[in-house]
Amino acid sequence: MSTINVGDIVARISHGMDILFKVEEVIEHRGKAVALLRGLDLRLYADSPVADLEKKTPSEISAYRQAYIRQNSDMMKRIFQRRMQDRENFLARGSTEKPAAVEHFEIPGSVLHLDGDKEYLDLCKTTYSQLSIKAYGFHVPENKQADQVVKYLIEYTPDILVMTGHDGLIKDKKDFSDINNYRYSKHFVQAVRRAREYEPGRDDLVIFAGACQSHYEALIEAGANFASSPQRVLIHAFDPVFIVEKIAYSSITEVLSLKDILNNTITGIEGVGGIESRGRFRMGYPKSPY
Repeated sequence: MSTINVGDIVARISHGMDILFKVEEVIEHRGKAVALLRGLDLRLYADSPVADLEKKTPSEISAYRQAYIRQNSDMMKRIFQRRMQDRENFLARGSTEKPAAVEHFEIPGSVLHLDGDKEYLDLCKTTYSQLSIKAYGFHVPENKQADQVVKYLIEYTPDILVMTGHDGLIKDKKDFSDINNYRYSKHFVQAVRRAREYEPGRDDLVIFAGACQSHYEALIEAGANFASSPQRVLIHAFDPVFIVEKIAYSSITEVLSLKDILNNTITGIEGVGGIESRGRFRMGYPKSPY
């Protein structure tokens, strides 16, 4: 068995090596070496005996990364195709002109994104930019988001708020209804409550909260429009971004189909869910020549 060090990319032998993790820390627990792990593409924290880990080779890591890069690329293509069709449909309503001839301007919803994982945050910010979404992103640890969210809301006045990072059921805990059995769900719940104290209207501030295996029901009850995870499954790092995109580019006159929103994710309805919400996109007319 090769030595496992901080920064190594590993997989858990007992779980069939289905998920790749980065080793964040190695500690001693009850006389055994235990690694604290962060999902490479899933918003999951976990721990594992070092003896149950296998270090992955560069070629194995590359193949794994290529698989989720393809997933993201396919999703982006679907998004841009949908946007084009939505824009043509909107501009054609009540107009005798061809859609391309109508000069208009667009204001998609803006986003405030607080993330407990800096690497994922940077990837999400890049994706927001590619999707032409104005986004303000900050690295805030999961257990600090409740203390800081209102400060950021006041400064940036977003249409959409994302509070995410990592989560997961504590090892050997079986009661899914007890929020104390989750690593960070209670912190996400408190952060949502603080945000709702500042802005109670669920159509005035659309909130996504949670990460892998988070306590979905508690997050929705606290005031989130969308949350993870209904079936306590793992969610993809970019699922919050893809939900946000659908909201940011759907008209404020439209109550969105939940199926349409959730089909905009990689994980699907087992990993994310929510309540009826309005889009945050506004069309303007006419476009100024200046």
